Amino acid sequence: MWQCHRAPRGDGRRGSPSRGAGEGRGTGGTCGAVWGTYGLTDIGLFPPGVVPFVALLLLQRRPVAGRALLGTGAACPTNGLCRANVQEQTRRQVALLNATAQDLFSLYLKCQGEPFSSESDRLCTPSGIFFPPFHVNRTTERKEVMVAMYKLFAFLNASLGNITRDQEELNPTAKELLDRLHNTTKTTRGLISNLTCLLCKHYNIFQVDVSYGESSKGKSAFKKKQQGCQVLRKYVQVIAQAARVLLPHLSPA
Repeated sequence: MWQCHRAPRGDGRRGSPSRGAGEGRGTGGTCGAVWGTYGLTDIGLFPPGVVPFVALLLLQRRPVAGRALLGTGAACPTNGLCRANVQEQTRRQVALLNATAQDLFSLYLKCQGEPFSSESDRLCTPSGIFFPPFHVNRTTERKEVMVAMYKLFAFLNASLGNITRDQEELNPTAKELLDRLHNTTKTTRGLISNLTCLLCKHYNIFQVDVSYGESSKGKSAFKKKQQGCQVLRKYVQVIAQAARVLLPHLSPA
């Protein structure tokens, strides 16, 4: 049973309850837009590998529109980049996101109250929002599928961060919703890490630009809620398609 508790915080301050370790939040306090094409080793605070590229995405707390761009070359850091079970782990992450997307959307609607609970078809139609184009299918070349997936989940990761920020402000005591948002972000972040590994290892792709949607910062509470429900409804649709397309490409030989 979903619950949207609205009891006051123990410390009397606004915001979300304290978070435990591993709850899908980005590290650091940088909130500015991230532009350009970034390599896997662009941030000197992290060792070469997956983490720096993913960290760039996590620092993106204000989604903006951009252009997708690929880069290939001979500088892909492959040593120690992939775990032995990375392909199976990626399959499980996609399957988990697909299995939990509808419940996340339904809980989100419940916690926004009226009119979202009763008029979601009218208010949450995602036709007017930006979403990365996703035109691959099961017959598309595996490399093209992996690149499209990376761009999609990088966009979703930033969008989930945007939604979580808004819900921490608008529904700071809706613990179950915030927990689910954090857990979904954590899974998406792990998936980005694994896709980075697979792109680098198999296709020597180590630089990818991604597109981000419109930020909700500065909008009214109603518009923030509406943008969140539009993105999450589209997420339910796209993650189902992504699972159908990606999982066969990750099946054991």
